[in-house]
Amino acid sequence: MKTTDIIKNGLIKENPTWVLILGMCPTLATTTSAVNGMSMGLATTFVLMMSNIVISLLKSVIPDKVRIPAFIVIIATFVTIVQLVMQAFLPALYDSLGLFIPLIVVNCIVLGRAEAFASKNNVWHSFIDGLFMGLGFTWALTLLGMVRELLGGGSFFGMSLIGGADGMLLFILPPGGFLCLGLLMALINHIRNKKTA
Repeated sequence: MKTTDIIKNGLIKENPTWVLILGMCPTLATTTSAVNGMSMGLATTFVLMMSNIVISLLKSVIPDKVRIPAFIVIIATFVTIVQLVMQAFLPALYDSLGLFIPLIVVNCIVLGRAEAFASKNNVWHSFIDGLFMGLGFTWALTLLGMVRELLGGGSFFGMSLIGGADGMLLFILPPGGFLCLGLLMALINHIRNKKTA
């Protein structure tokens, strides 16, 4: 498999949010602002990259009977690192993302890539897959967070664009998250289908 194919898969063809529809829990829960969405995406990217590397290195050593539990332990190690670093250096962001940082352990994107890709490919390709699947997830969460923050709060990355005016509360609430996600997914898939036609 070519490196360029892996990059395209992560960002566009097999984007975890827009195409594979994976990781919907953190996608909807953490994207009330662009900063939260981007931070959650970057945390997941780090875990994806590092766990893919370690799993690819250890794939021949891990027995089949304990493959999934071993993957979860490896993933949990990197999630713990992210959680402790965020708690120490970015406490406000850590409080904002809350429970969703430790839940990266069971995020189907991370475990799915470990099982479907890292356990079957070399270290370099596994690293590239983790990086670009993570960046694909990050840009999707950031875009969704930007739209929700702009429509719901009248701000962009925390900076108020509409002097003193409030946005439409619906877009900050869960129903607005579903609505924005559905509309953006439809738009992005329409653009993808137009390019392939």
